[in-house]
Amino acid sequence: MNKTDWPYNSAMPIAAPGLKFIITSITIAVLLFLLGWTILGCFALFITVFICWFFRDPERAVPDSMNCLVSPADGKIIVVEEMLNNDFTHQACIKVSIFMNVFNVHVNRIPFKGVVENIIYVQGKFINASFDKASEHNERNALVIRTDSGLLYGVVQIAGLIARRIISNVDIGDSVERGSRYGMICFGSRLDLYLPSDSKIAVANGQKVEAGTTIIAYLN
Repeated sequence: MNKTDWPYNSAMPIAAPGLKFIITSITIAVLLFLLGWTILGCFALFITVFICWFFRDPERAVPDSMNCLVSPADGKIIVVEEMLNNDFTHQACIKVSIFMNVFNVHVNRIPFKGVVENIIYVQGKFINASFDKASEHNERNALVIRTDSGLLYGVVQIAGLIARRIISNVDIGDSVERGSRYGMICFGSRLDLYLPSDSKIAVANGQKVEAGTTIIAYLN
């Protein structure tokens, strides 16, 4: 896992963690053109455009309903299930998993306002993030957040087969706002939510969601 100086609560057209990749790619493209290697230069320029697109960071209209919990990531819902316990909030919960492919926006957002009570980082493997066993075996970083009303929920960034760089820019004790940026995972991955068991789920398997915009659940 990495931390950067990227301010998670401010916006740029390009997410700051991608800037060094973009600068490197542009530099290589320019050098190739100067050397007269036009075809390779065009390929490097194409790669630069793709990197810019991958690290895009659009603004989002965050719902203002008091008890709604929003998606932490763009992608597709692949799991909605009840659990008797979990390793993060240590209580019965509803697990909601979101799979992000390489075409999704990869900036992650806080699902619900609260205070970061715990951060759990686990080194692991890089199994395809669409497989459920990725939740237990892959590299992951979990935030456990307590809401103003005392509820606990967990949001877990999980590295995938290609993604091998988890970025999270919050610390224990930080106050976080619903819809604010807090990190990203590079090049395809997965986000798991562990919500209180009495939450009213507002999504279903197969549904596409957007970070900060789509309502995942309503907390009681």
